[in-house]
Amino acid sequence: MKNIKWIAVGVLVLLGVAAGGYRLGIQKSQDSGLRTEAAVQRKLLYYRNPMGLADTSPVPKKDSMGMDYVAVYQGDAGQDEEGAVNISVAKVQKLGVTSVAATLRRLDKTLQVTGVIAIDERRTYAIAPKFEGWVEKLYVNTSGQNVSKGQALFDVYSPELVSAQREYAIATQGASALEHADSDVRASMQRLAQASLARLKNWDISEGEIRRLANEHQANGKLRHSLTYYAPVSGVVLEKRAVQGMRFMPGETLYQIADLSSLWVLAEVAEQDIALVKVGGVARVSIEAYPGKEFEGKISFIYPTLNTTTRTVQVRVEIANPGGQLKPAMYANVTLPAGNGAEVLTVPVSAVIDSGKRQVVLVQLAEGRYAPREVRMGSRSDDYVEVMDGLAAGENVVTSALFLIDAESNLQAALRGFGSASPAAGHAAAPEKLQAVAKTGSRKTGIQKSGVKAAGVGHQAQGVLDEVYEDGSVGITHEPVKSLGWPGMSMDFELANASLATGIKPGSAVSFEIVERAPGEWVITRLQLRKQHEGH
Repeated sequence: MKNIKWIAVGVLVLLGVAAGGYRLGIQKSQDSGLRTEAAVQRKLLYYRNPMGLADTSPVPKKDSMGMDYVAVYQGDAGQDEEGAVNISVAKVQKLGVTSVAATLRRLDKTLQVTGVIAIDERRTYAIAPKFEGWVEKLYVNTSGQNVSKGQALFDVYSPELVSAQREYAIATQGASALEHADSDVRASMQRLAQASLARLKNWDISEGEIRRLANEHQANGKLRHSLTYYAPVSGVVLEKRAVQGMRFMPGETLYQIADLSSLWVLAEVAEQDIALVKVGGVARVSIEAYPGKEFEGKISFIYPTLNTTTRTVQVRVEIANPGGQLKPAMYANVTLPAGNGAEVLTVPVSAVIDSGKRQVVLVQLAEGRYAPREVRMGSRSDDYVEVMDGLAAGENVVTSALFLIDAESNLQAALRGFGSASPAAGHAAAPEKLQAVAKTGSRKTGIQKSGVKAAGVGHQAQGVLDEVYEDGSVGITHEPVKSLGWPGMSMDFELANASLATGIKPGSAVSFEIVERAPGEWVITRLQLRKQHEGH
């Protein structure tokens, strides 16, 4: 009985293990089926090199070591962006491709505006006597003459001045004579002398001139018939209205003197740029009269009004003029600093492909792998431009490559000249609307395909072999291909067999046959040296 019992237990255990294994097998099979179905549903993009090299293939293949290329599906982590291009190391060097990282920096933006030299209004003085009189003698009798502070300008006769002079002299003499008199009498005489002195001072008669009047009266008892008027400041006589012998009325301007050691530059800043200009910034000023020389000044004031005719706002720059080189009314070219000083994400100006409707940069995804990225630009300086959207700090962008882009070019043409048309195609192909440089000149022209649809149809062409790349492709500058409607241009082609280029050196004249293996993917099926009499 015991043996039968243990045998039954063993059978039950075996059945349990078998059932568990059966369920586990079903679960694994279901999981495998789900993964297979998910893989089927995902879109296969291309096959990449297993060693991480810049090489892809549209079909399964092995590398030189026999390792299978890795399939890349849409949605895989780290997959390349749409429109990425693949370039061999040799071609990167040939194109002269360089890249830099997008970084945060302050944009040292400047505004180039025009302006005019003006007199500092705070350093202008008018000589306008406050009394009626006659000009008896001129000491400064030409405009443009330099004068120093305290220099005699003219002698003036005025009855009012003589009367005030007499009152002051008598009051001063009386105060001296009544030195021992009653204190009230002395105080009255002193008040009279002080009133006469204040009257002369209010007429801008200098204290030195007043003392001389008093001393002369005490010495000989005579009064001066005329007084000398002196320059209150140093500067240049801008205007001289005084004429010897003329009569003038109170407040009439006889001289206008300006200190030109410091001047203003009134710069005209466009309405849309005025918010970028800040008071206190250092401006650079250049004058056509002194080529190659710059003057520095400080932005001191932004005028509160707008010129409705020119739509500009005046910005005042104070500038020193110790040598007198700058003259009022001269035209000036002014460089103004602009910006708020905050750090922003920037890339070099040369990194941006601007079509007018949108701006694109080429982002380096990996070594030899690039993709276009649309970005939104902000303010710019002479060398850098702000990236407001579409790029992150640290991402590398292409700054230079040996291809030209003008107003007629589009991004697709630029990418085809730069590398390949898609991740699946390793090299440039004939786009539906191709921007090419004809052999006869540098004008860029839009060329339409001839509409040949049949895959495998060969097209004959002739040209010059430019280079054989490490990945087995070739670069050829070919003559016009009439059957396709292509002009002469430089293109890269894959070879159906790498041995086709054996023995042919770069620079050789060749004839070849191309076949459209897939839409936009052209492959050379025959390549040979061209005989001298061919094409003649």
